[in-house]
Amino acid sequence: MSEKKWRTAAIVLAAGQGRRMHSEVAKQFLILGGEPVVCHSLRAFEQSPAEAVVLVTGEEEIDYCRKQIVEAYGFKKVIAVVAGGKERYHSVYAGLCALEENLDPDGIVMIHDGARPLITEEIIERTIVDAELYGASVAAMPVKDTIKVADASGFAALTPDRSTLWQMQTPQTFSYGLVLKAYRKLMSDEKYQKGITDDAMVVENLCGTKVKLTEGSYENIKVTTPEDMVIAEALLRKRNG
Repeated sequence: MSEKKWRTAAIVLAAGQGRRMHSEVAKQFLILGGEPVVCHSLRAFEQSPAEAVVLVTGEEEIDYCRKQIVEAYGFKKVIAVVAGGKERYHSVYAGLCALEENLDPDGIVMIHDGARPLITEEIIERTIVDAELYGASVAAMPVKDTIKVADASGFAALTPDRSTLWQMQTPQTFSYGLVLKAYRKLMSDEKYQKGITDDAMVVENLCGTKVKLTEGSYENIKVTTPEDMVIAEALLRKRNG
């Protein structure tokens, strides 16, 4: 009798260098509210319907993450800490492969940026519901500002209709078999990799699957610059009362 496979899992990405943070410490390991940024992301998935979590980090950070993050903070659902790659999509693929033996192909996988520490269980659950319905779901929010498309000389060339524009967030949540198939095709030839910036693009471009935009939150910010840390600290204080 075959072993029961997981139905829901998450990949948390913590392999970035964070050059825009102007810090010797990678952004995902900076201290926010008394603990590393990535801990906030991991805790949200620890408390979510996810049955297992794969943490993807830099090869040189694997030991640190195992001892100082997973063990030190008691994350029971983290079943593997694996090395990422040069580009985000390399890291995602490493996480997908780490789940292959135990995640049901018809199950759900969530892919989340570890530098989005203010993710909530409610957002996670909404993306799971939509991924089960549509096969692909991305946490996102309508843009607040007018967006201009620039020409090669830096002049405004086009103003898209703001009502049709959404800013992408994570988690980006998919049927596991679908996203694994898309990523295998992506990794098979460099021609598919040009211009890829998120997982939704991989599924859209290589499988022709439409991606559902699922309500995220304007608080679900990505910590990228020093200013973001200030905002995240304020939002965390507000959330904790």
